Amino acid sequence: MQRLNFIWQLPRLQKRVISVAFDVFLILFALHIALWVRLGHVKFLSDSENLILISLTIVSTVLIFTKIGLYRAVLRYLTFQALFVVTAGAVLSAISLAVFAYYLQEPIPRTVPIIYGAYLALLCGGSRLVVRNLVATTTSNSLRQDVLIYGAGSCGRQLAVALRASESYRVRAFIDDDSTLTNTIILGLPVVDLSKAEKLIEKYSITKILLAIPSASRSRRKQVLDLLAPLPAEIQTVPDMADIVSGKAKIDELTDVPIEDLLGRDAVAPQQVLMEANIKDKVVMVTGAGGSIGSELCRQILRQEPKKLVLFELSEFGLYQIDRELAILKESKGLDVEIVPLLGSVQRAHRLLTAMKSFGVETVYHAAAYKHVPLVEYNVVEGVRNNIYGTYYTAKAAIEAGVESFVLISTDKAVRPTNVMGTTKRMAELGLQALAEQENQKENGTRFCMVRFGNVLGSSGSVIPLFKKQIKAGGPLTVTHPDITRFFMTIPEAAQLVIQAGAMGKGGDVFVLDMGESVKITDLAENLVKLSGLSVKNEKNPHGDIEILFSGLRPGEKLYEELLIGDNVDKTAHERIMTAHEVFLPIDEYEALLESLDFACHNLEHETIRQILLDAPTDFKPTDGIGDLVWNVSTASKERVAS
Repeated sequence: MQRLNFIWQLPRLQKRVISVAFDVFLILFALHIALWVRLGHVKFLSDSENLILISLTIVSTVLIFTKIGLYRAVLRYLTFQALFVVTAGAVLSAISLAVFAYYLQEPIPRTVPIIYGAYLALLCGGSRLVVRNLVATTTSNSLRQDVLIYGAGSCGRQLAVALRASESYRVRAFIDDDSTLTNTIILGLPVVDLSKAEKLIEKYSITKILLAIPSASRSRRKQVLDLLAPLPAEIQTVPDMADIVSGKAKIDELTDVPIEDLLGRDAVAPQQVLMEANIKDKVVMVTGAGGSIGSELCRQILRQEPKKLVLFELSEFGLYQIDRELAILKESKGLDVEIVPLLGSVQRAHRLLTAMKSFGVETVYHAAAYKHVPLVEYNVVEGVRNNIYGTYYTAKAAIEAGVESFVLISTDKAVRPTNVMGTTKRMAELGLQALAEQENQKENGTRFCMVRFGNVLGSSGSVIPLFKKQIKAGGPLTVTHPDITRFFMTIPEAAQLVIQAGAMGKGGDVFVLDMGESVKITDLAENLVKLSGLSVKNEKNPHGDIEILFSGLRPGEKLYEELLIGDNVDKTAHERIMTAHEVFLPIDEYEALLESLDFACHNLEHETIRQILLDAPTDFKPTDGIGDLVWNVSTASKERVAS
């Protein structure tokens, strides 16, 4: 059949000539059969006197087919609508045969044109369908990937139709667990249940399974992915149904399975009253606006139509990116919001105060922090300066500028921390709690609250992009420990919950987001490998594709994270937000602690820094020695000189 490619690759004009010649043969054959059916013989065609009638019928039929566009149709994309056009042409050909026979006074029975027309429609239409199927079978067969579609519903059927015109994929069957659809034929494709999928994969060397259930909940999608993951094929998915309907995406724009589908966590619709409470028609400031969380907060805030949105960011490139993105979003949504991009460090109290007073800031979301555990472990003083003092300076500036609401983005690593980063975030919480106690005594004091949550998917330093990069490179995947677990949440959901929690704050609140079940990182890595159509290489499967290596816990890293220090937790008006009641320091004790910590940082006295952090009510339990790189080098130099 591959030899037919020679015909398919001919110039369009030559293919039209072949098509006309074949139709002439079919016209003669249809007329032959019609006479044979009616008269039982075909002597009529051998009579030279009838050649004029035959010639006129052939010429008129070819002209009719040309006029109705039959020779302009590309057979590869022929639809059943074209069969209607063929039928119409055959009817007109039959009428022309009857008219010519009447005027030429040829003695043919009246039923012959009717029989002729029926046969001509069947022959011309059927031959074109056969050719279309031959083209589909032989053209670019070596380049087309055989695939299965999971989901025989409306979306699955649309995808199958779209892929028929594709030169990249060939759909072999539908997979569906609906008992009313299994063992049926849809669009000429069998519908099978999941138990037969592996046989089809082996039979057709299937490379991909396409997930066509865009409107299913994430929990449902996770169930399906858990069933499909063991199959030896890559899993891809169609875009979200909302994007398909809105025109943002096409149904055949296949993508990798979103990692949030592996978590099976359904997002809760935000409460609009809470989303708007601290934002709408107010001047809002976001510190760390160029970071993962900060930038998403900016996007969510912009949609709530503040009066002004002040972006405060240390990184020039990060500020440029979010400023440009928000400008485009603002224009596309037709929003009347002034965006103010400010370069600055949260360690510069005067810059913070001047900015807040100048623009009349009413709400602050403090996302600026150093969050990477090993890096803060290697740069202790900078971590302390940025996370503790930066937060305190920002909070003090907010009080002096008359800011109404201040929300700190905290972390689950602040609970019983084993590293400097987590300890500095808990110290930042203590600072806000101390200031909140002071402000709560005022009539219109600044309301402080903290929102604590775990890892977010796709943030800078997130493990997911690293795993995908390692899989693309052929492995191995690096996991620190076989039993390490983490809480995960999508960045948009985290940002929405932060905004809503901030609106519920009364002063000094520690809000904890419901992160769902913790995820074992090893399981996450294995699922990513399987969804890529590869197998995990281990003792049970020594010939697998991707190996998972365990590198050991990094400095200060915990096997698991917590969100609460104690059990004293209450529910709130939002099902995903809880509030915790935890120990804090009076403002005078906290400021005395900051003063001694400042002196130790200035003199690089790392033993003193660690002791202060241990003595503070942070529940700091370090798992490693002092990791500061500068201090370790200077200490080693002093020891060499002394020896």
